[in-house]
Order: sequence, then structure tokens, then C-alpha cells
Amino acid sequence: MKKLCLLALLAVSATLPLMAQSAFNGTWKADLGSYQPPTKPDEYLLKDGMYECKTCVPPYKIKADGTDQPVKGHPYFDTVAIKVVDDHTIEETDKKAGKIVTTSKTVVSANGNTSSWEFSDSSDSSGAPVTGNGQSTRVGKQPAGSHAISGSWRTSKLENMSDNGLQITYKVEGDTLSMSTQTGQSYTAKLDGTEARYNGDPGTTSVQVRSKGKNTIEEIDKRDGKVVSVAKMTVSDDGKTMHIDFQDKLHGTSSTITATKQ
Repeated sequence: MKKLCLLALLAVSATLPLMAQSAFNGTWKADLGSYQPPTKPDEYLLKDGMYECKTCVPPYKIKADGTDQPVKGHPYFDTVAIKVVDDHTIEETDKKAGKIVTTSKTVVSANGNTSSWEFSDSSDSSGAPVTGNGQSTRVGKQPAGSHAISGSWRTSKLENMSDNGLQITYKVEGDTLSMSTQTGQSYTAKLDGTEARYNGDPGTTSVQVRSKGKNTIEEIDKRDGKVVSVAKMTVSDDGKTMHIDFQDKLHGTSSTITATKQ
């Protein structure tokens, strides 16, 4: 699973008064307690030795025998290995060019209604991986004859994520914004919506930033010219918090979170 894109949600306003106040400037940390996850569920099917991620973009179907299976069209990984530990537990290992980039373990409760998962993700990190865990709730019946992981799941909680996956630092100088993260992402972009290069993320190649009123900006992230996400960020009047509305255009989902200035 792809970890949440929290680091790509923060930017600055393009208005001169706002730049003078530096309302967006500094280091911000997302508050997981405020996270409102997407309502659209993820859907999986593990049956007859085959594993299918139906809501992945693009979706894929592979053997669930614990070996590396090739998948196409995913910028963060090119093989996926699904290991069935028992009737309620699976482990996933994603690799790119033979290197492990993500590992996760999912355990479904005895009654099959909830699942707990943990992950380690270095798919877009040049340093230590981002780690965390969370919970999901089943939103539909388990298909007959399938593994307990099968069905539709909605994330209910995300917690214990490492700081390197939650923090971003940026600075406005003149008419440009410089952004950097602990996991190696960065860009320098004009504050007038001009498209600029996005560095350090295989799934994002360019970015645009535009002012949308007082203390509010919109960030558009693209991959090879196609919009992959849109975020609207609004800083509070006291400058201490930032509310973020995030739209994942690839999966057709939306979520919100609040960040605090450090």
C-alpha cells in the first residue's frame, strides 16, 4: 500500500502580503489524530492461490505464493510478493529493480470485521523508511471461499507514523518557493502557477502552486503531464495550524488532515 502523500500537501500563497507575513513558511507536522481518511474503500481478493488488488491503479492479479511477481504501470514498484501466513494474515513485499521498497503485514480479526496493518515504506525516501500502522473496517461481505483479507475495506485509523513521513519545510524567497522533506523530496517553483520540476518522488514529476485567497493555496501535482493529486491548504488566522483538503485523482478519493507549525 502506498503510504499517505502527506508531504505533498503543503505549500505557500502567491500573494505579496502573505509572503511578507510568511504565513506558510516554516516546518509543519501533520496531526494523525485529525486525519479523516477516504470514504471510498479498497478492494482485494485472495482466492485459489491468486491475489488481486482491484482498486490499485492500475489493478493487478498475481500468484500469492510468496515469490516476486511482476506488475506493470506502478512508478514505486515493479514486483509484488504476497505471502499467506495463515487464514487471517498476509505479508506483502514490494520491490523496484530488485530492491525492497515496501513491506507490510495485515492481520484480520477473528470475526473478520476489522483488520490491523503495519508498514515500512522507502519507495520515495532517500533515507530511512517511513513506518506506521493503522486499522481498517470491512464494508461488505467477504466473498465465499476466499481468504479473510478479501473484500472491501475502509481505513479507520492511521497512527504511529514516523516523523519523516509527516514533516515538510519550505521557504518563500521573492516570487519562488523552495520545499524540502526529510525523505528527499524538493522543488523550487514560481508562485504564479508556473509548472516546475518535482524532485525525489517517482510518482510525481511536476508541481504547480496558485493562490486561492487569504491564507489559502492550491497545489497540483502531476506525473508526466497528468494530474495525480490536488490539495487545498488554508492556514489559520493565528498562523499555528493548517487545514488540508487532499484529492487523489488516480483513485478518485478525498481526505483531510490538519498540520501544526513546529
